[in-house]
Amino acid sequence: MHKTLATLPVAVIGAGPIGLSAAVHLLNRGYTPIIFEAGTQAGAHLARWGHVRMFSPWSYNIDPAAVELLNQGNWTEPSLAKFPTGKELLEHYVLPLANHPKIASHLHLNNRVLHVSRCNHDVLRTKGRDDTPFVLRIAGPDGEHDVTAQAVIDASGTYQTPNWLGAHGIPALGENAASNAIRYGVPDVLGVDRAHYTDKSVLVVGGGHSAFNALQDLVRLSEQSAGMQVHWAVRSESVTNVVRSPANDELQERRALEVHIQALLEQDRIHVHTGIEVDTISQDGNRLIVHSNGKSLPPVDRIIAATGFRPDLSVLSELRTTIDPATQSPTRLAPLIDPNMHSCGSVPEHGAAELSHPESNLYIVGIKSYGRAPTFLLRTGYKQVLSVISALDSEEEPTPVQPCAAPTCPG
Repeated sequence: MHKTLATLPVAVIGAGPIGLSAAVHLLNRGYTPIIFEAGTQAGAHLARWGHVRMFSPWSYNIDPAAVELLNQGNWTEPSLAKFPTGKELLEHYVLPLANHPKIASHLHLNNRVLHVSRCNHDVLRTKGRDDTPFVLRIAGPDGEHDVTAQAVIDASGTYQTPNWLGAHGIPALGENAASNAIRYGVPDVLGVDRAHYTDKSVLVVGGGHSAFNALQDLVRLSEQSAGMQVHWAVRSESVTNVVRSPANDELQERRALEVHIQALLEQDRIHVHTGIEVDTISQDGNRLIVHSNGKSLPPVDRIIAATGFRPDLSVLSELRTTIDPATQSPTRLAPLIDPNMHSCGSVPEHGAAELSHPESNLYIVGIKSYGRAPTFLLRTGYKQVLSVISALDSEEEPTPVQPCAAPTCPG
């Protein structure tokens, strides 16, 4: 039986704020979304840094289209000028949106997308490619199955793939062997992870705001734990540029964090190690020693790797993508988000044109579209999905095709 592509759903990978926003816009345009979330709840990545306060206020972090949908129920809009934590964003926005009846019926939790391809087309086959459905291999509670879709929007994020400590972009020698004492990202030092850091000597590696968040929490914990030492290792030769944001920065929480870290440095609350290019991590009993170009740092009990994240593009390996070799973002987006030239808030507006690939109707959106660049704001992601779905809506009527003989996702 022949179908047109238009009868198939649009697959959304990831049920974080951007993936759910994509679903709202798809419904508003008359599409049927099918949302796959690998975690046990929507916003699963967000839950892992729920203790961190965001730099941007609520007004930046909620999509007007989603707000319109939520306001149809008994949802209470937050104070737009306040700065939410990740937990507050999850509990007061993401979960209510995911649980809204118009969204929940399209959301499939515990469903991990393993591969995306074109029906009966590997990456080499061209003939009829654009008129062929996508096929997504899904690992769910009942095993693996395939789902077909007319378009794919990948909003799966990057939090599951942190960068290594090693200066070469690969694990430092000994890094994997020491993994039990290394935490990537920003642990909840003052909360659920407290026992791992109390009375310990801790090294934070990284020069960005994730490192700042970890450092401020460790210093606070050290005020109640006399045996603690807080160390900080950076690649730069000095830490004189901690306060980088202008006094009138529209992201005032960012500047406040920078000013706080500068004050802690002036009070000698943090042991700073500059010019560190981690090449080896050795173990001395239960302690870790970081080595850099023949230099050894003091032994520590724990390491926090605040070294950023990278996109996992392996799921799209059978599709035709154009990825910038440096940022690992879509090629046309790369110069607009280059962290050497831009910070949060200075990235120019962009949309479907910059996010498109040779594979028609494939889009990587949200923080994953930024690759390794750390300059993403949720407000930008909401504008991305609006542009992408407008682009889908403007395309000509699809050609009738023979879809894969694969079932759609249950429900």
